[in-house]
Amino acid sequence: MTVLLAQVTALVADIDDIELDFDSGSLTLLKIVIAMILFGVALDTRLEDFTAVLRRPVPILIGVVAQFVLLPAITLLLTIVLDVRGSVALGMILVACCPPGNISNILTHRAGGDVALSVSMTAVSNVLTIFMLPVNLAFWGGLSPAGDDLLRSVDLDPLETFGEVALVIGLPFVAGIAINRLWPRVGSRAHKIVGPVSFVLLFAIIVLAFVANAGIFRDYITIVLLAVALQNALALLLGYGIARLTRLPGRSQKAMTFEVGVRNTGLGLLLVFAYFDGLGGMALVAAWWGLYDILTGLVVATLWKHRTAAVAEPVAA
Repeated sequence: MTVLLAQVTALVADIDDIELDFDSGSLTLLKIVIAMILFGVALDTRLEDFTAVLRRPVPILIGVVAQFVLLPAITLLLTIVLDVRGSVALGMILVACCPPGNISNILTHRAGGDVALSVSMTAVSNVLTIFMLPVNLAFWGGLSPAGDDLLRSVDLDPLETFGEVALVIGLPFVAGIAINRLWPRVGSRAHKIVGPVSFVLLFAIIVLAFVANAGIFRDYITIVLLAVALQNALALLLGYGIARLTRLPGRSQKAMTFEVGVRNTGLGLLLVFAYFDGLGGMALVAAWWGLYDILTGLVVATLWKHRTAAVAEPVAA
């Protein structure tokens, strides 16, 4: 037992020093897939979804505050409580700063939630992410006792990060909205293909990354399992809790839960490999989050759907 504890302690100590193998070709493919995901989101977005903010400002504002302020703040506190290593702390904070993808819309639909609100929130969040992610990562990462030194050593330039995020989010997002506006039938048909294909490709990239770095994942994955599970649970509970606290309708509560609880960790992985050289703890957190939050999201949405259906069924006389 003593030997095992010593080995685990050693692994925890050097997780900040490991780097995952991810070549430039894989990085380029990841950029294309992330752009496809955002293009798919935009193909399902209309300009009216942004003007809906004016008609429903309260739930949109609640979602923005929850995603861009409360979730990173709670994540920072969680990293301190768990006393994780610097790279793991930065990975968790990076995930919290990422926007939702259209998987949140799919889960909201499956749960019987307010899909219109979910789509509007996803659109607004992704646009704000272009400006907010670099600032949020620098701010909350700088407050992290464990991650601050690592962040300084990387010397992350917010303007450079802004350019990267704008490239993989802004351009495909504008292109998708333009196509949907000018050729709605083409946009509708393309969305049915681009959305599923992009998520399958992202899933494949993450799995291949696991395979290519099997030894590292085998040795270190247990270090991030608890951290990811707790952060994911807190994110889902934050979305649901703040929706209940602000007395949003039931269907809006479901939308808020998934908008806050589901993150586009593919974007996080891209930034890890582009600016942090595949830093071990960050990559492990982002990669495992990408698989874990889809699984938990599907479970929650399915249970919610069945529970709602059971309540709606009339009682036999």
